[in-house]
Amino acid sequence: MNDLQTVASGMNTIWVVLTAAMIFFMEGGFALLEAGFVRAKNNISIIMKVFVDMVFGVLAFFAVGFGLMFGADRAGLIGTSGFGLSGSLEHLGLSIPPEAFWLFQAAFAVAAISIVSGAVAERMNFKAYILFTVVMTAVIYPLSGHWIWGTDGWLAKLGMKDFAGSAAIHAMAGFAALAAAVAVGARIGKFNEDGSANPIAPSNIPLAAVGTFVLWFGWFGFNAGSTLNATASNIGSIAMVTLLASAAGGASAMLYTLFKTGKADPAFTINGVLAGLVAITAGCAYVSLWSGLVIGALGGILMIWATGWVERAKVDDPVGAVAVHGFTGAFGAIAVGLFATEGGLLTTGSWKLFGVQALGTVAVSLWGYVATAGALKFIDQLVPIRVSVEEELTGLDLSYHGTAAYHELNADIPVFPLEVQRVQQETGAETVGA
Repeated sequence: MNDLQTVASGMNTIWVVLTAAMIFFMEGGFALLEAGFVRAKNNISIIMKVFVDMVFGVLAFFAVGFGLMFGADRAGLIGTSGFGLSGSLEHLGLSIPPEAFWLFQAAFAVAAISIVSGAVAERMNFKAYILFTVVMTAVIYPLSGHWIWGTDGWLAKLGMKDFAGSAAIHAMAGFAALAAAVAVGARIGKFNEDGSANPIAPSNIPLAAVGTFVLWFGWFGFNAGSTLNATASNIGSIAMVTLLASAAGGASAMLYTLFKTGKADPAFTINGVLAGLVAITAGCAYVSLWSGLVIGALGGILMIWATGWVERAKVDDPVGAVAVHGFTGAFGAIAVGLFATEGGLLTTGSWKLFGVQALGTVAVSLWGYVATAGALKFIDQLVPIRVSVEEELTGLDLSYHGTAAYHELNADIPVFPLEVQRVQQETGAETVGA
């Protein structure tokens, strides 16, 4: 029996480490996706933010975040042990080494902060972003994550179901992205005085598409890996419903734009696939294949509507993070209460799970927004969160990193002092140092 347990533990460890690596590889997808959606003069800047997510996010989660999220519970609100992976973690009841479990959860933490990076692209101070990354991965994400996934978290005790994080990761971080986008303000020239929006063309849609395929690949580790068990009987169904929902999200977004405008929009198709993935992340282990199709398709349409709502609210989100992750993540978490084969309102007629899912989703989304707004207000007292007008017009690649992404196109870009002066006069902005 001990030999069988040893073999099972070894298989589970390999499974968790491999799927954690798949999730970490998603950071390459975030980098490509976001670089493709922003302008060429900010390509390096957005990729450097993803490096910040990886290096500072991992360190902050190791030192503080993991303990707050998975440490011994206090009042259903916070973990109090396991900082730096120290002390006993027997309360977690793991069948794998704590190090493997930490690795998997660190990948989730990095994914959460990466959602915010795209929403503040092209105008957030790099130093301020480093500070916010530490706060997000050390405190904001772990605290609400504890409520859902921690031992005796208050939402866990109510019975909330969020298998791989539509609420814990995506809705929380999506509404954190909304608060961050509001705090740093819109890019210069995005909105007119009457509130109408000007399109700012992305630099490279094919690059964004490749990033989407990388994220798509990694998502199978994201969802199926959350079993933490290599022999779980539902790994196949989790992976299949994940694929069906993502395909349905991409299809609904593509067809919606095709019939509405006569052209299949590539950016909305990209985000439609991601919306389907986000929407099914909570319920991939709890809903049927057909329900997964419905959830994914509705997620694709909701993403398009939400993108319009965000823009009409005069919030500048270059990559659509708020719509894809915030609104669609919230929908996906609540959809578990509708479609779950056990306890779903539409499948069993019971309202209990639906109420718990709605309460939990609102709680973590509100937490993400308020905590981020407060954190950035504090950080702004230490380091200005908004770049200067001159830096923004020049591009953050040259302003913050001293090089251009495409030298044959950008080597001769000058700084236009008269243009800087004109924009400052029109906007009342002051040049703020980095």
